[in-house]
Amino acid sequence: MKRTTVAVGLLLMTANAAHAQTAPAPEAPKPPLGFFVTSAGVGKGADLGGLAGADAHCQKLASGVGAGNRTWRAYLSTQPEGGKPAINARDRIGKGPWANAAGVFVANDVAHLHGDTLELAQLGNNLHKKTAFTEKGEPLKGVGDNPNEHDIITGSKPDGTAYTDAADHTCKNYTSSGEGTVRVGHFDRTNGGRNGGNVSWNSTHDSRGCSQENLVSTGGAGYFYCFAAD
Repeated sequence: MKRTTVAVGLLLMTANAAHAQTAPAPEAPKPPLGFFVTSAGVGKGADLGGLAGADAHCQKLASGVGAGNRTWRAYLSTQPEGGKPAINARDRIGKGPWANAAGVFVANDVAHLHGDTLELAQLGNNLHKKTAFTEKGEPLKGVGDNPNEHDIITGSKPDGTAYTDAADHTCKNYTSSGEGTVRVGHFDRTNGGRNGGNVSWNSTHDSRGCSQENLVSTGGAGYFYCFAAD
């Protein structure tokens, strides 16, 4: 009887040990939302109500998906105006890391996002068509989709800094839906199938103008990037 009891006990211990070895490890908690592309523009072309209006739009969209407890900033640079210095988009968005609505990290920090060193530039960030989601976790329409809406307003140079020349690259610091132009990037990192050319996520070309119609005409919709700065 004792031998039978011992044998059964050993079998149970062996089975439990085997189960412990094969049981899947618990999943790591999903990181909080830290980056998205706006699911809708403000509705007035590149007139976003200035930086304050753009930030408020980011905050509103984030609040709509339960992420309003974070401090949201639009990825936008401004040019010097009226004695006020330029503002760099890269200096507005916090330190990172930033994850999209699916919990996938698009960049570890500001240097990684912009490829500040040769090594980081070769590595590249993780912002592209398969990761640049809206705050709702929805994919965006890029080259090959109808309509193409891959132009994202940034007003920035590739390193995330502001333009300081005399030309308008920000539609009068995001207050004009008429005269001017604004710098845009391509979230899908493509240029319509053309060989070569600039395929930057944040600084690909200038728009034809500042109205909603102007933005649409080159493959945009008035969208911009939002990052959690805290």
